[in-house]
Amino acid sequence: MAKAWIQWSRWFLGAAVVGAGVLFAFVATLDPFGMRVHAGQAPRPIMDINQRFMYPQLVRSGRFDAAVVGTSTMRLLDPQVLSRGLDARFVNLAMNAATPWEQVQMARLFREHVQVPKRLIWGIDTTWCEADATDEARRLTPRPVPGWLSREVGWSDWPKLLNLTNLEIAGRLMTYKLGWSRERIRGDGYEVFTPPEASYDLARARSHIYASHGGAIADLAPLSPAAAIAPAESAGWHFPALSWLEESIAAFPKATQVMLVLPPAHLAAYPRQGSAAWQRYVRCKADIAALARRHGAVVVDYAHASPITAQDANYWDPLHFRLAIAARFGEELAQIGKGGTARDDGAAIVLR
Repeated sequence: MAKAWIQWSRWFLGAAVVGAGVLFAFVATLDPFGMRVHAGQAPRPIMDINQRFMYPQLVRSGRFDAAVVGTSTMRLLDPQVLSRGLDARFVNLAMNAATPWEQVQMARLFREHVQVPKRLIWGIDTTWCEADATDEARRLTPRPVPGWLSREVGWSDWPKLLNLTNLEIAGRLMTYKLGWSRERIRGDGYEVFTPPEASYDLARARSHIYASHGGAIADLAPLSPAAAIAPAESAGWHFPALSWLEESIAAFPKATQVMLVLPPAHLAAYPRQGSAAWQRYVRCKADIAALARRHGAVVVDYAHASPITAQDANYWDPLHFRLAIAARFGEELAQIGKGGTARDDGAAIVLR
């Protein structure tokens, strides 16, 4: 009995090892995250819904010399529109809910793998102005970018591929190669992630836009008079993540044309104009403009009351605008990037 048990255990362990080897070979051969991709090699089709895991291979492929970095508020910028308007090969590397630290890592990866980046468009959300933005607990989201994907991949990294998630993505890639499915995100990082325009419902959108106000349309008019701020309070305002931003921009070659964009969220996403929180945000924007001047970057500020941000019908929720606004956003940034002017409705304030 004991001998039979030992023999069965050996067969079981052997089968497990062989099975694991076959699964690892399957994942490694398909290489769904492009760990073998280097300059001159085409990246794998993007089959994972989480951009964080798929974008590093786009950078390492060397196909792009210009990039968009930021959060989901920048994801609807179409690289094809920017590429045509600015004579560059753009990739959109913006990630849902990306923290300032994660954005810096993506910008670093882009800088290190592109010999002379032509352009960088960086979306600066209000998270950059938070006093605790650099705290260790705030550096990563629950969906962090694995460090080994954001650097050169070595042999020691390959065993990390053997897990159920990677097996699933490899399976999706196989179905793509067999013609049974389409890539989830376009090969330049662009995806329309908002619902179909035909399904838009203004009442439903307003319930999301004003969710922090109990769902009812809130009074967003400027406070009059503005809140009084004691000098001691304003002296304590600090924005530690901006030092990361400045260090990152300074590390790019002087030839790289950098544009810092404060994207057009709905007014409900910002503190009420005139409030103490709004005045603090205005100070932060002034600091962003100052660091941009120090490094020859352009600032395009949409983060204020305008015909875009004050119209509920332009948004799905407080942060995400509709495709018509996205089209204007991309075309206008391309125009500004080549030295032109913004539209005269005041939606974009350009600081060169």
